[in-house]
Amino acid sequence: MSRKRAVAQETGENVRGDGRKATEEPFTVKQQQPEKSCSATFIFLGKIVLLVFFVPPFLNYASLQREGQELRPKGAQMVDIGLGQKISLICKGQGQPVVILDAPTGMSSDIWHHVQESVSQATKVCAYDRAGLGFSRRAMQNETTGMEKVWQQSTSGRMVDDLHRLVKAAEIATPFILVGSELGALNGLFYSHVRDVQVSDLVLIDPIPEDIFEDESWQQYWSAHLVPSLQAMQLSAAAGASRLLLILGLLRPPLDGDAVPEDVLQRQKYLLSNPAHQSGAVDEHFFLNESLAQVREISKFKPLSTQISLSVITGDCFDEHLPTHLNQVFAERQSRALARIYPQASRIHIPGADRRVVYKKPSSVSKHLLELVSKRQTKQLRQ
Repeated sequence: MSRKRAVAQETGENVRGDGRKATEEPFTVKQQQPEKSCSATFIFLGKIVLLVFFVPPFLNYASLQREGQELRPKGAQMVDIGLGQKISLICKGQGQPVVILDAPTGMSSDIWHHVQESVSQATKVCAYDRAGLGFSRRAMQNETTGMEKVWQQSTSGRMVDDLHRLVKAAEIATPFILVGSELGALNGLFYSHVRDVQVSDLVLIDPIPEDIFEDESWQQYWSAHLVPSLQAMQLSAAAGASRLLLILGLLRPPLDGDAVPEDVLQRQKYLLSNPAHQSGAVDEHFFLNESLAQVREISKFKPLSTQISLSVITGDCFDEHLPTHLNQVFAERQSRALARIYPQASRIHIPGADRRVVYKKPSSVSKHLLELVSKRQTKQLRQ
């Protein structure tokens, strides 16, 4: 009996011991499980943060370094124009008069691809990237001296000064045909007013009216919508998001389609992913009002020479994506400004076109430029 009682007691103790372990073990697990769960959550969130905020910018930066060398336009020159500044210039074709192409606001010289290819069959055609855009870098501030300090960077005055030094450094034959779109048109006007002996023909494509920002609705659109959207594009490029959107097909370059060579298309994607280029585009839009004021003052100080042939190319509207009233304001102010300041201008209307005419309807632009080239070449032969 004593042995049975001892066995039973021993068994009871074991049961109680197992019972205590059974009750203690869940308690111990409950203490450790939240710690493991929180730790795993923090690690997972850390990986997400690393993936989203650090990896894309790093990969984008590494890709930009490689692409900057590989995608440089074939035949392009990096022309030293002094003051530590180099401008990317690409010329095609041979002969005179030379045609110089100045791109729309915030865009690189690639935008002229189709026009340049077409017109270069008849003469030499040069397109360049303004400072801060494409492959042209900004000058260091401490390397800027003399008259260049008068004009703030990313304004028409400074761009015209850069263009003048580019013409001299690249030894471009004068007088030439100067073609500009939007901000490029403002630069063309400024240049032709101050360097009239160097320009034989001036072609303005959708020139921006000098008083456009006096209209409140236009001012609101430009400062509250367009510039912030461009700043968002700059931030997206810096974060590497633009490259991801391009890969996914959610973002498309302005110049695309089957007729666009692969290297040009890849270069456009490179620029959309490049925060330096996007920064230049933001600045050109941000300081546009100052550029308009500079051109207005120059036109008062020195009228345009009557020896310069002036033509203006416009479409049905400024931008088909804008509300109708904004396009109407633009058209009315543009028409009044041209009639008041440049009544001698020849007006050319391209049906179905807007500000994208340079790369959406390039044949219409090329046709007019080829006519100008032919007239000048015929005149040279007679002389």
